[in-house]
Amino acid sequence: MSQSLSGLFAHPETVIRRLKKKAMSRGSAQEDILTKRDWSRISVQQLSGDAFLWRIEHFGNLVPKDQSADTVSLPMLTASKTGTVLFMNKEMRLVLGERVKTLDRIFTQLPLRTGTKHEIATKNGKITRLITEISGSGGRREIYFIPENEMSEQSRLSLPSFDELPVPMLKIGRDGNILAGNRLARNLLADPLLPGTSVSELVEGLGRSVRDWLEDAFQGRGHKKSEVIRARKPEKEVFLQITLSQITQGETPVLIAVLTDATELKTLEAQFVQSQKMQAIGQLAGGVAHDFNNLLTAITGHCDLLLLRHKKGDPDFSDLTQINQNAHRAASLVGQLLAFSRKQNLQPEVLNLREILCDLTHLLDRLVGEKVLLKLIHDPDLPPIRADKRQLEQVLMNLVVNARDAMHDGGEIRIETKVETLKGPLRRDRAEVPVGDYVTVRVFDTGIGIAADKLTKIFEPFYTTKKQAKARG
Repeated sequence: MSQSLSGLFAHPETVIRRLKKKAMSRGSAQEDILTKRDWSRISVQQLSGDAFLWRIEHFGNLVPKDQSADTVSLPMLTASKTGTVLFMNKEMRLVLGERVKTLDRIFTQLPLRTGTKHEIATKNGKITRLITEISGSGGRREIYFIPENEMSEQSRLSLPSFDELPVPMLKIGRDGNILAGNRLARNLLADPLLPGTSVSELVEGLGRSVRDWLEDAFQGRGHKKSEVIRARKPEKEVFLQITLSQITQGETPVLIAVLTDATELKTLEAQFVQSQKMQAIGQLAGGVAHDFNNLLTAITGHCDLLLLRHKKGDPDFSDLTQINQNAHRAASLVGQLLAFSRKQNLQPEVLNLREILCDLTHLLDRLVGEKVLLKLIHDPDLPPIRADKRQLEQVLMNLVVNARDAMHDGGEIRIETKVETLKGPLRRDRAEVPVGDYVTVRVFDTGIGIAADKLTKIFEPFYTTKKQAKARG
């Protein structure tokens, strides 16, 4: 792993060791790293024992690159949370007169306060500039020098206006209304941001009123603390990370809101939460499966004893056989729960598919009822297959039951087996089936089918389109 990352940043073994230690204690861990090219997020999740799943995501658009940042005429630099200067654009280098490695060599007074003037140490002496700081992921800080009225006319003409600033920004008045919004903010919110528009009309989801949130910022509470909120977008869902800072415009206090699109990060967070839920469900399923398996052992044991006392000609023999077969199928369901909870592996074996379907037909006929006709069509040259018998039976049973529920007025269910030869690799989604001979099993029905917008969800665990009563059945 360290060899794979050595080309991205220095000393990757230290980061890997730190993340691995956190994952062993918490189950998972992640860290944002500045690489030679951009910002990347390294995530790790412990699977079992010494097995770990690693993932690397690149967020090059979240941090200015050398070429794109140098085209911004506003002096800016990027620093880490410890004060190390990671990057400064051409305008910043011209202001300072040299490259500087730490913030304490630039600013004579720390910590920095957004919207206030700070004394700057340059190669040619000390100057004063108004600064704005933006908080990013991983503790990254973007610091800009903002134009001042005291600057010369030539300097003001060379600096961008508020509308041209390279980050989405809003000016908010004491009454909570928008005073101005620059071009990037208007594009992000898809709103003209007319003066007088209330902030509460644009965003929601703080857990408290937007008015209280703005009032706290005016009172100096929660200084530079970012809030992730949802934009009121009827056409799509957009999440924003907003940082509020107070400045004085003339004698009137106003808020400067710096906006960052956090939609992708919220999506990743939701996916992580879902994976945590599935892990918890897996652990619960494993515990239930073990307890249920003990009950099935008693049922199958007593059923075997009853079968020994009854001969094949006995009228109760067929019923006892069905009880025994269904008990074993219930045991196969337990095996699926154990496999889902990663506590038991599948057990593939060489099987005769024709015999399996014939044995399964007795149960399937009872499941489909009198209104549905069940047909089996076999390929005459059907070879043996290698599969987990219980899993195969369960899949076929689920398909037939779903087909039955899709035909409210009755119909026909047809199960077909066929030998097919792939002359080229079959690719579907992220899976690839290599060239070779295969046996296919198809289940056809005359029901209503699946809606096109639901097809992408059919392989999700526990997903169903049935009503609650049928889903339980």
